[in-house]
Amino acid sequence: MNKKHTIVTASVLAMSLILGACGGGNNAADPNNSGSSNGGGNAGGEQKTVTLFQFKTEIVEGLNELKVEFEKEYPNIKLDIQTVGGGADYDAALKTKFASGDAPDIFSNNGYAKLDMWEERLEDLSDQPWVGDLVPLAAEAITKDSKVYGLPLNLEGFGYIYNKDIFEQVGIASPPRTYSELEAAAKKIQEAGITPFANAYQEWWLVGSQGISNAFANQDDTDAFIAGLNDGTASIAGNEHFKNWAKLMQLTLDYGNRNPLTTDYNTAVSMFANGEAAMTQNGNWAQAMIDGITPDMNIGFLPMALSDDVERSGKVTIGVPVNLVVNKDSDAKEEAKTFLNWLVTSDIGKEYIVKKFMFIPPLTTIQSTPEDMGALAADLQSYIDRGEIFAHNAGKFPDGVAQEFGSVIQEFLAGRVDADKWAENMQAAWDKLK
Repeated sequence: MNKKHTIVTASVLAMSLILGACGGGNNAADPNNSGSSNGGGNAGGEQKTVTLFQFKTEIVEGLNELKVEFEKEYPNIKLDIQTVGGGADYDAALKTKFASGDAPDIFSNNGYAKLDMWEERLEDLSDQPWVGDLVPLAAEAITKDSKVYGLPLNLEGFGYIYNKDIFEQVGIASPPRTYSELEAAAKKIQEAGITPFANAYQEWWLVGSQGISNAFANQDDTDAFIAGLNDGTASIAGNEHFKNWAKLMQLTLDYGNRNPLTTDYNTAVSMFANGEAAMTQNGNWAQAMIDGITPDMNIGFLPMALSDDVERSGKVTIGVPVNLVVNKDSDAKEEAKTFLNWLVTSDIGKEYIVKKFMFIPPLTTIQSTPEDMGALAADLQSYIDRGEIFAHNAGKFPDGVAQEFGSVIQEFLAGRVDADKWAENMQAAWDKLK
């Protein structure tokens, strides 16, 4: 496809009924100059270092390449890129940095509850030149009281990535959209001698942050349910959608790889990309790794269906995994803003966002084609176009709950507790940290 497609425009249409628009700001800098090699910033002043502390391990290589290009244009600003991710506790590491007096200038924030937690540390970025171009879906989590506190790095989505060729090979004509259809597909794939699911259940975040979000999204009113958990009027124990989620997890165990609790992210992705498994829970961020193993795989997304109610459950999850925020007490906060603006307005920054990182762009000014982003992001776009999307809810959890959920879920996956006891333990984890 040669015609340019502004992928986020469809996001605006799909979410317009449920998201508030984000107001634009005054131009603090001229974005038209951000892509020119003019040595701007504090070119005539002292050299400053901007520390960027983030958790997306899959973009480290690209960030380091962008660092070189940025420092060519702004020779008096040096970037120090630090990454804690891949299952490590980023939030704990960030708190340690602030407590030890080594606070970063730019850091990652999930928005929602994390925005509330860190608000007093954050610079108001509402006047930055890119704010008026944000997609409402991208801006929602990091906006409070009409103030924008961070730059959304991308839109991401997740569900079950599936190998379309394997599905066709075993005679599955239509992609499953309900639990019963998924169960039937898994059985058929297994009968053909192929492992249906590659499960990386060693990774706490895969289940405790991402996967469990589906049980929250299936509630009649997710925000009301979360409020009920906080004030004691709602409970995970006995909730229908959490029971269904446990049933889905058991399905993946019954039709999955051996030793899922000692299988890490890279191993599961490799199994899938090598054709050893037909499905794996993951997101469009896995595209680059899959391409590196088997280029041009015929792949797409399936819903993590909890029931046979396709209107409720036949959706994939879309959200903003990370917003880059600026430490308001930083001595280099103006230089930090310069970098963020350059990242989303310079030609090379925009190119990396869609072609190197294969991100769904969070701004209407960054255009992309399906070829740029790969098959997974293109398939997510089709879900967005049809309105078959959930919001990612983990950012609304109390601090530390996702990690606690991960441990409690892994205990269930190991068979040490049954589904009822698991739900009680999930409720206890929430109550402890709310």
